[in-house]
Amino acid sequence: MPRIAVGGFHHETNTFAPSPATYDDFERTDGWPGLLRGSPMLQALRNKNIPLSGFAAAAPSDWTLLPMVWCNASPSAHVEESAYERIVSMMIEDLAGLSDIDAIFLDLHGAMVCQHLQDGEGELLRRIRATVGHDIPIIASLDLHANVTAAMVQHSDLLVGYRTYPHVDMAETGGRCAALLARMLREGKPAKAWRKLDFLISINWQCTLIEPAKSIYADLEAAESDQLWSQSFLPGFPPADIAECGPAILAYASSAETADTAAHSSAGAIAAREAQFDGGYFSPNSVVLEARRLIDSGKHPIVIADTQDNPGGGGDGNTAGMLAGLLAENAQGAVLGLYIDPKLAGHAHTVGAGQTFTARFGGNWPQDHAFSHPVFVERLGDGRFHCTGPFYGGNDMDLGPMALLRLQGRDIRVVVASRKVQAADREMFRHVGIEPALTPLLVLKSSVHFRADFTFPDGEILVATAPGPVTADPAALPYRNLRAGVRLGANGPLSRS
Repeated sequence: MPRIAVGGFHHETNTFAPSPATYDDFERTDGWPGLLRGSPMLQALRNKNIPLSGFAAAAPSDWTLLPMVWCNASPSAHVEESAYERIVSMMIEDLAGLSDIDAIFLDLHGAMVCQHLQDGEGELLRRIRATVGHDIPIIASLDLHANVTAAMVQHSDLLVGYRTYPHVDMAETGGRCAALLARMLREGKPAKAWRKLDFLISINWQCTLIEPAKSIYADLEAAESDQLWSQSFLPGFPPADIAECGPAILAYASSAETADTAAHSSAGAIAAREAQFDGGYFSPNSVVLEARRLIDSGKHPIVIADTQDNPGGGGDGNTAGMLAGLLAENAQGAVLGLYIDPKLAGHAHTVGAGQTFTARFGGNWPQDHAFSHPVFVERLGDGRFHCTGPFYGGNDMDLGPMALLRLQGRDIRVVVASRKVQAADREMFRHVGIEPALTPLLVLKSSVHFRADFTFPDGEILVATAPGPVTADPAALPYRNLRAGVRLGANGPLSRS
């Protein structure tokens, strides 16, 4: 009757973003559940697209799962030292209180940077290993954007990355971890090998629905065999100014030779496609003109990714460059969301539906110019709804007061929410009366995850770079800690390290 300790700690850190992650951010429910500890954890995560949920569902019936701590905070700047130490202390305390455990499963992200640590997951795994010793198997799931470090590999026995971006396979990845752990308990720990690649990949072009990532992941999965247990390609999270930022290959196998050969071969195959990780970007005004051209040609809906203000990458969802572009080019039938501004949403609720007032937008990032415009309050919502899309599906959102505002004199609407989350589920818009499939032009504050629920058969997707903290092109970021010799994008300039 194996006894498996389980837990999770998620944060994707954009070290160039404006807002740090506090302990309250991990406790708060938004797009994902708030901090969970002990026995309520497994039931609260059940049937959600979360690795720990998938692991629990796939675990053999004779396993006993022993919950520790699971938490997540929206991507942002560094995790505050006090928050990290408090959560890690909880996990170590819970782990130390468990007796006769046979293994540990951790649901991790892999790109956590703290105020006092470049490698949040590596340090967490080091402390866990120090607590349980070297014999207990430790397996962890990783987000596709993990910046894999030497410490993470050293202090774990098996790391398994997501294979889809948008991440529609998070629960599935947890299920794969359960199967691999069962094999470890039968056969012992596998040999491991890894390679770090020497170039960065923009998150927009890591998408597995398009090339080259689509074929790379298919090839990795096809190469797995009885001898090659698992391969993962982690393209990394570029807006993290740490030494070990960037893509990595992980391979686990029955022999060291098999693992090393697989890691070497896969790294070489991916490096050969470096130049293909580049799809280009539009400016705010030019993307609206292109959207209008496509609409006139019969395409519908057109979706514009406001990628540099993506809350899923560390943005706050409150820049107005794309809204200014819609106004400047007189876009018709456009809806922008989610614009995150609790004061604006609260004022709309105070004024009431059917009323008008002057709203202020933007001014929250360099080159993001603030402006005011009269708005009509079309509809209000409490921000509580159940998600139905492939990415957030199964989760109950609580985004605080929401409002649908129409800019007076223009056929442009803005969906405002009080808690930040990227626009990746159609229910976010339906909650305030907008049906995305019937909307000619959608501007979404997201980079890629929106594609899971906002890819329309007769539509088109465009990527725009309005001002914001989630810099799309790594070559534009002022790295100070990145290791020497790393190319900043597809054949881009060498890092200044």
